[in-house]
Formats: sequence, structure tokens, C-alpha cells
Amino acid sequence: MTASGGHVPGAYRAPKADRPVLVLVGTDGNAFSILAKARRALRLAGRGEEWTTFEVEATSGNYDHLLATVMRWFEVE
Repeated sequence: MTASGGHVPGAYRAPKADRPVLVLVGTDGNAFSILAKARRALRLAGRGEEWTTFEVEATSGNYDHLLATVMRWFEVE
């Protein structure tokens, strides 16, 4: 948020309360693979419009930050 209370484009925003399921067990741990699965899970949950917000947050740090963001946004199996 800015000092005037407006939102800054690309700024952190919390996901909706209900978290889509994201199955990562038995898959490649590559960051790009995880991002692709997350994008697909958001689309399947009817929340494709949230992709950009998720992607900005998930890719704003290192691999551990990516995983922490995925855990916050999704019900990971």
C-alpha cells in the first residue's frame, strides 16, 4: 500500500481463504515445474486471474521462498 492507502501494482496480496489442492509428491522439484503445476491448479480451481499475483510473490525470492509461498497459497499433497 502507498501512504495514501492505494495498492501498489505487483505488491504482496494474500490469497483467498480457500486453498486449491496442489499435488507435488513424486514430481520434479524444479522451480519451473512447481510454478507450472501451481498455474494449472489455480486454473482448475477457477482462479486463473490470481496467477500474476501468485507468480510475483513466489518468484520474488529464492527457492525456499517459492516453496513457502506455495505452502501458503495451496493445500499441498
